[in-house]
Amino acid sequence: MTEPRKIIIDTDPGQDDAAAIMLALGSPAEIEVLGITAVAGNVPLALTSRNARLVCELCNRRDVKVFAGAEKPIARPLVTAEHVHGKTGLDGPQLDEPTMPLQSQHAVDFIIETLLSEPSGTVTLCTLGALTNIALALQKAPEIAPRVRELVMMGGGFFEGGNITPAAEFNIYVDPEAADIVLKSGIPVVMMPLDVTHRVLTHKARVRRISDIGTPAAIAMAQMLEFFERFDIEKYGTDGGPLHDPTVIAYLIRPELFTGRDCNVEIETKSELTLGMTVVDWWQVTGRKHNAKVMRFIDDQGFFDLLTERLARL
Repeated sequence: MTEPRKIIIDTDPGQDDAAAIMLALGSPAEIEVLGITAVAGNVPLALTSRNARLVCELCNRRDVKVFAGAEKPIARPLVTAEHVHGKTGLDGPQLDEPTMPLQSQHAVDFIIETLLSEPSGTVTLCTLGALTNIALALQKAPEIAPRVRELVMMGGGFFEGGNITPAAEFNIYVDPEAADIVLKSGIPVVMMPLDVTHRVLTHKARVRRISDIGTPAAIAMAQMLEFFERFDIEKYGTDGGPLHDPTVIAYLIRPELFTGRDCNVEIETKSELTLGMTVVDWWQVTGRKHNAKVMRFIDDQGFFDLLTERLARL
């Protein structure tokens, strides 16, 4: 048996972020969550740090430490997505306020301290929102970059285009400068773009399987997904919406579900028209150095089977 992979989850919950956290906490043989760091994104920081604790409590994991991080992007006003996630970010179920404490340490300092104290090359960063916390940590302590085992991110898109603008995916668009810093850092990056996440749709039968588990965590997740998917069903005309963030955790547990290739990825930070675009050299036409393993395909049923099985363990 291999040791569980040590991870930090950097997140802006978000119903799909909640699903990713639940998948990680339901997989202790493969995943050890060292901490959860919240960032502003889908909703403001006060709500993302609240929501991360709510999900931990739903999973009966009050031992997981949650840290609040950046409340705004590095160089821009904050853009949020209440139109997708609802006013709380976790609209759908009726949830009590969390009672577990928020840690006093800033998320950026926790990230730096953890990477410097754990053996080099053993900690994976799992980013489910804007990359602000990671970029700020790299600016404050650049020596952490070679100590990161891998950074697996949900963000970007290429053949699928964007979801917040025609060119940009939301997480990158919120803080393109942060994404640019991360992709130029030399950290090994695995990217889960919209091209992957739009293949994992929350079909009614899949959500029903989750609800039928019958536990508080599973029922709450099913209710979150029923709320979350309404926006994408109307937008895309599909049975269910894409479930973005759990692909990051699924990759760590079952990488064989995914296929992709090493590419160069550059972030557009200047153009008014294409701000936040991830320019992916999929066809290797530029000669620029590879800096990310970009996923394109996923076994969507295998993914949902994994998610459902692990939710049943909570």
